[in-house]
Amino acid sequence: MLDNIISYFDMCQCEGTSLQRGMNFRLRGGHSVILMSVRANAPYRDRVEEDGSVLIYEGHDLPRSTSGPDPKSVDQPEFLSAGRRTDNGKFHHAAQEYKNGNKGPDLVQVYEKINKGIWADNGFFHLLDSWIEHDGTRRVFKFKLVAVTAPEEPSLAVVTNPSPEIRRRIIPTQIKLAVWKRDAGKCIMCGATDELHFDHILPFSKGGTSLKEDNVQLLCARHNLEKSAKIQ
Repeated sequence: MLDNIISYFDMCQCEGTSLQRGMNFRLRGGHSVILMSVRANAPYRDRVEEDGSVLIYEGHDLPRSTSGPDPKSVDQPEFLSAGRRTDNGKFHHAAQEYKNGNKGPDLVQVYEKINKGIWADNGFFHLLDSWIEHDGTRRVFKFKLVAVTAPEEPSLAVVTNPSPEIRRRIIPTQIKLAVWKRDAGKCIMCGATDELHFDHILPFSKGGTSLKEDNVQLLCARHNLEKSAKIQ
């Protein structure tokens, strides 16, 4: 569920697989999954733009090995030595196919690591573009994804009729961290520490914002549902 606090174990349960990589292309032939982080010590340079509606996601490095070079010193790979595409290559190919008008955008579920052991469900995005840029040391992949409302069929890999009206915004990481600290990682109503959700005090539909921590609070699933039922 969007904006839920979720454990790594629960993420794997939701997706039906072990999410050992940050990039997971078309799991079981359906939507893709990526794990992101914009923390200062994150291994990749992900960033969120346009007030939270656009994610610029960095591709991933070669696996580290004892005999190979430092993965941060070489270009991010598009192909494996056997000629098959890496996850970078798969996402890049899919983005370019959409950009060239050959298909709809791929559907991507995004989970964000906001602190040690704390993940947030950032919901679904459309993969719209990709490119390769030089970061001063080597060539890296960049992917542009736009946050969208939950699809009716999340099992799909490719969206056939995307609409620009379904954009949404995610809560910025700094707001999530500030709210988590302020509310002490507990539901403000009952003190529960499980099934937590970042809740907008004043909903978007009534002019609320994600950009100020005083409009976001932690609620457990029960109190979040109770509040939602009262909003007309």
